[in-house]
Amino acid sequence: MSRIAVCPGSFDPITYGHLDIIRRGAKIFDKVYVVVLNNSSKSPLFTVDERIKLIKEVTMDIPNVQVDQFSGLLVDYAKSVNANVILRGLRAVSDFEYEMQITSMNRVLNENIETFFMMTNNQYSFLSSSIVKEAAKYHAKISELVPPEVEKVLQKKFSGN
Repeated sequence: MSRIAVCPGSFDPITYGHLDIIRRGAKIFDKVYVVVLNNSSKSPLFTVDERIKLIKEVTMDIPNVQVDQFSGLLVDYAKSVNANVILRGLRAVSDFEYEMQITSMNRVLNENIETFFMMTNNQYSFLSSSIVKEAAKYHAKISELVPPEVEKVLQKKFSGN
């Protein structure tokens, strides 16, 4: 039986913090689906297709990672790809409270799917897509926060071109 995990997020844009969790997860699981979820409560900077393209570019060297998109219940997506694990990164205690609620609800919806929490590397514990976008908007140096491919498209987005 394969160990298949789903690593969901909005990834708007993907950061080195996200990549840290994806890379480490790919060492533990046979296959990791990185899934861009369309969060209706957020106003994304990048389209779903743009985010998928960026994630594919920065994970192309990880053979057991597959990038996909989904709207609906995460447990339904996990079931559709035969995943029995949801992989989530935690940065701080504040993340834990939110994730605990989501995990509890997912457990009610499908008790066969487990959630694995992975602490992000300390160097990325402050990092979020929102912080990256704010810094990029004001042309701050973000090369230590995101891969070069992401930095390039952020610069383009905020240059008006």
